[in-house]
Amino acid sequence: MKRFDFVQPASLSEALGAWKPGAVWLGGGTSLVDLMKTGAAKPDRVIDITRLPGLRGIEVLADGATRIGALVSNADLARDDGFAKRFPMVAEALLSGASGQLRNAATVAGNLMQHTRCAYFQDPNAACNRRQAGSGCDAKDGLNEGHAVLGWSEGCIATHPSDFCVPLVALGAVVETEGPNGTSEMPLADFLRLPGDTPERTTALGPDELVTGLRLPAGAEAFAAHARYLKVRDRTSFAFALTSAAAALRMEGGAIAEARLALGAVAARPWRVAEAEAMLAGQTPDAALFDRAASAAMAGAAPSGDNGWKIDLAIRTAARALALAAEGTPDRVPALPASPFGPTKEAQHA
Repeated sequence: MKRFDFVQPASLSEALGAWKPGAVWLGGGTSLVDLMKTGAAKPDRVIDITRLPGLRGIEVLADGATRIGALVSNADLARDDGFAKRFPMVAEALLSGASGQLRNAATVAGNLMQHTRCAYFQDPNAACNRRQAGSGCDAKDGLNEGHAVLGWSEGCIATHPSDFCVPLVALGAVVETEGPNGTSEMPLADFLRLPGDTPERTTALGPDELVTGLRLPAGAEAFAAHARYLKVRDRTSFAFALTSAAAALRMEGGAIAEARLALGAVAARPWRVAEAEAMLAGQTPDAALFDRAASAAMAGAAPSGDNGWKIDLAIRTAARALALAAEGTPDRVPALPASPFGPTKEAQHA
């Protein structure tokens, strides 16, 4: 591992003052430390933000929005009763990701900022435009059956690995940041970038800016009664999604008054499609409707390599998630691999 400076600021202003080119922020470290060990990340300075005050709370604001501090752990957020009741599919997505140990350490901000699990990004000896601009993309002609089918470019075909971010995008979450020019905010859907001609820029965060929190807007809890997250993966625990979907319906008199749908693991960011949501609004829920909406959500999808199978799987995943949402949210998050709600309360392997 390359030698680096290690800084532990005690305040936000001290942290921002400690930043310099080549520096990175450290929260839970579940992604960054792995990349530093392999040499895929080589920072000159690591700024540990875990001692900063005011970044760990979960609160309902005066305007009805729910704010989550950047350093809240994935486990604490998923297990917060009030949060899970208002946003059950977000809790379900959190419990679908990683292992219990990782969820205890991983933070909200770190989940937003985590890098792709593309093997060529993780390998410092491979060409990767995302890790080093202009170096090429070995994934394009390599082992790419799990790569993007939407929003990809010739420069990068990687996918976003997060489960958490998929329902957040569906519910219109907003990212709060702090930098030398003060506080700013941006919808998460815009914060996470598609690769285009600059795949090395994966988020809209400036190099000297820090994520301080996340906000779910007032009204997002109106979907709580009919909201599900569905993840398809190679094995039942410790695996990233092949495809996933967050589906939420606001029902009135047996009809869908409003719908939210976002797909995961199909692009460099969660894929929310307004056309599919509009197709669902005002309709009576049934399987044929969900099939049409799911197909519309994947309109424009194309293989970037040996991954054409992903298109059909994503359509079926989205249709199934919509059907589960229409059935209604369970009283408690269903038992999931590595979930504290499982029968044995231990990680369960297939």
